[in-house]
Amino acid sequence: MSGGLGVVTARQAVLRRRIRLLVAATITYNVVEAVVALVAGTVASSVALIGFGLDSVIEVSSAAAVAWQFAGADPERRERTALRVIACSFFALAAYVSVEAVRALLGAGEADRSVVGIVLVAVSVAVMPFLSFAQRRAGRELGSASAVADSKQTLLCTYLSAAVLAGLVLNAALGWWWADPAAALLLAVLAVKEGRTAWRGELCCAPSSRAPGTDGGCPDGCCT
Repeated sequence: MSGGLGVVTARQAVLRRRIRLLVAATITYNVVEAVVALVAGTVASSVALIGFGLDSVIEVSSAAAVAWQFAGADPERRERTALRVIACSFFALAAYVSVEAVRALLGAGEADRSVVGIVLVAVSVAVMPFLSFAQRRAGRELGSASAVADSKQTLLCTYLSAAVLAGLVLNAALGWWWADPAAALLLAVLAVKEGRTAWRGELCCAPSSRAPGTDGGCPDGCCT
């Protein structure tokens, strides 16, 4: 019995270390992404790119909450606070995207042409899903609602990246300036939904209720 417990504990340690590494990679990438996007957006006077850069800042706050949680000796005790921060980052993202999308649709901020911006966002669309999948898989196995919620934040930002990319490309090629804000409004709705899920996420996926690698402990699909 003690041998089995030792295996579970060792696996939990591996998963926690993996999540810390994935979160560190996410933070590093998003800091670089934010700097490049804000500079490129300012040079090109592109509201879409500046918004994309600010979104990266919001994503850093979500990942930083998980990093703080798993930096402690007992991550489970910090999970509720981490989930609150992640939920608020979802709500902040939804609010910002909604305001900027409405302003753009009203003609206050059309996305300008930016080759640097298109390349940056295209790279993000290619890279971020892999980070999201890896963290989500580790979070589900460990039973960490905050790690799963942060992976959803990363995935949602991938969708936002795709919307920004579509807006930049369609604007550059066809002059369809409204494509980005229209898609962004749909993503804002999804952000609110995921924020609500993260806010109540402490009620599910409790690591103490299941061993890593099992299927139980995630009622109502909150860790799916």
